[in-house]
Amino acid sequence: MWLILAIVAVVSVGGIIEISPLFFLESTVEKVEGVRPYTPLELAGRDIYIREGCYLCHSQMIRPLRDEVERYGHYSLAAESMYDHPFQWGSKRTGPDLARVGGKYSDAWQVEHLTDPRSVVPESVMPPYAFLARKTLDYTDIQDKLRAMKTVGVPYTEDQIQHAKEDLETQANPTAASRDFKARYGQKIAQRNFDGNPDQITDMAALIAYLQMLGAGIDFHTYHPEKAENQR
Repeated sequence: MWLILAIVAVVSVGGIIEISPLFFLESTVEKVEGVRPYTPLELAGRDIYIREGCYLCHSQMIRPLRDEVERYGHYSLAAESMYDHPFQWGSKRTGPDLARVGGKYSDAWQVEHLTDPRSVVPESVMPPYAFLARKTLDYTDIQDKLRAMKTVGVPYTEDQIQHAKEDLETQANPTAASRDFKARYGQKIAQRNFDGNPDQITDMAALIAYLQMLGAGIDFHTYHPEKAENQR
């Protein structure tokens, strides 16, 4: 009996030690300039990324090791995943890490790579995703998606939720008036025809919009870890 009580006591203390930091998790994530919630188009692209199982072969977590930093760029920051539900760190790298892929290649390269991977990377084992360019993006539930993300902590405003469909269409149309859209998400938001198809918004366009923003928001030339530490 005494042994049972001792085991319960040890497990209880250990459990409290493990669980209690979760109640203060928000204060442990540094605030980093350039990290923002996904736009509706990027969020839809992220869902396609998950739907197609991209996370099974690609990670989004650069560890602070010399070989990884030299190959992929600055190590990943906790703040970069603060709006990911679920996070896309991954556990396997059949393909390269994608945490810093945003802006590394042009939209045209991404279209070609997704259509026929071996045409640009001969040694690639990635399957083709040409069908994404023929599939019209279904964003009828985009407001519900933003509202669900707000429920789990992403700071979407009611204005952003109410204009989600409009903002998605605006980002995919380079000639659309973007003043209100950029007022909601920032002046640096990319607004263009991501897949080169002006006639429809496709799954391909949404996926590329998502890929092109990965790691692209933070200017690591001006990022100073000690400054972020002092701002907590």
